[in-house]
Amino acid sequence: MGKKRIVVDTNNLISALGWRGNSRKLFENIVEGKAYWFASLKQVDELKRVLDYPRFGFSQEQKTRFLELVFETAVLVDSKTRLDAVKDDPSDNIILECAVDCGADFVISGDSHLLKLKEFNGIGIVKVAEFLEKHL
Repeated sequence: MGKKRIVVDTNNLISALGWRGNSRKLFENIVEGKAYWFASLKQVDELKRVLDYPRFGFSQEQKTRFLELVFETAVLVDSKTRLDAVKDDPSDNIILECAVDCGADFVISGDSHLLKLKEFNGIGIVKVAEFLEKHL
């Protein structure tokens, strides 16, 4: 079967840091090298911004360590593709752009705008639980 090439939506990354559950299990598998993880530079900028939201209450140490893990484990992509596939929430297009540019097998997301697509250009769009159950 081989390792899958994945793009993980920002909401799942935040969940991986903040809560125990499937998103954290996925991130642990990524850190262990069980999938090839790609993230765009735009997504990393979004992640940095969201990590600073006061409602999450992440300490500076938590944010710094998490970003270190991101830089150690993700293949960073400077996406050149520009898409307008997600009409209801155009900010979600950065996830699809990265997935297209890196030749991802899957986008892993909890975002309803992405999930309702089910697939894009042959790239599966699935929830974390489905990916963990069927593809890892």
